[in-house]
Amino acid sequence: MTSSRRRRVAGALSLGATVAVGLAVHGWGSNPVLGDIAGDALYTVAVYSLLVAVWPRLSPVSVGAIAAGGSVAVELFQATGVPATLAERVPPIALVLGRGFDARDLVVYVAAAVVAGVVDTAVRRRR
Repeated sequence: MTSSRRRRVAGALSLGATVAVGLAVHGWGSNPVLGDIAGDALYTVAVYSLLVAVWPRLSPVSVGAIAAGGSVAVELFQATGVPATLAERVPPIALVLGRGFDARDLVVYVAAAVVAGVVDTAVRRRR
C-alpha cells in the first residue's frame, strides 16, 4: 500500500473515530464547559482528518492551517446568527455549524489543529 493510500485510510478511520467521540461528548452533562471545549477541539480534528482522507499528500502544516481556518470561519459565521436560525429549522445543522459565537472557541480550534498536526507529523515520521 502506498504512503498516500495509508494516509487516506488513516484519515478516514480518524474521522470516523473522532465523529463517534464527538457525538459521545456532545452535551456532556457533568461539565458542560469541558464538553463544549472537547467538542470544539474534536470538530477541528474531524476537519483535519477529513482533509487528510481527501488530500493525503498535503503536509501537516497545510492541513492544520486549513482545518483551523475553516473552523474559525464557521465560528465567525455563527456571529451572523444565520446558523442559529438554520438550526431552529433543522436541528442537526447545529452539529456542523453551531448556534452562537464564542471567542474561546477560536483558541480551541487553533490549539486542536496544532495538536493534530504534531500527532500527524509524529505518525508520518514513525513510518
